[in-house]
Amino acid sequence: MPAKENRSIKLPLFHKSNVWLHVTSVEYMEDYRLKLSFSSGVEGIIDLDQELHGEIFEPLKDKSLFQQMLLTSRTREWPNGADFAPEFLLEIALKK
Repeated sequence: MPAKENRSIKLPLFHKSNVWLHVTSVEYMEDYRLKLSFSSGVEGIIDLDQELHGEIFEPLKDKSLFQQMLLTSRTREWPNGADFAPEFLLEIALKK
């Protein structure tokens, strides 16, 4: 028996560009600010000052360590293994 369609459920539109969001470039600006480009075409400057809490992120308050970020295949990462999901970074970039 075929399933009935439930038209009362509203689902967000799916777009294939949202499936594999990643950071394509990163540039250190100043303090805890980064200029990022995303695979979705969005570019923005984000400030991570208020996001550096918790065991893995606290060491990044040392600006010399913060500046040592590396661009990985999907996001950017620091030598101590700290990283942020590209979706989270995009959310911050879009708030401005």
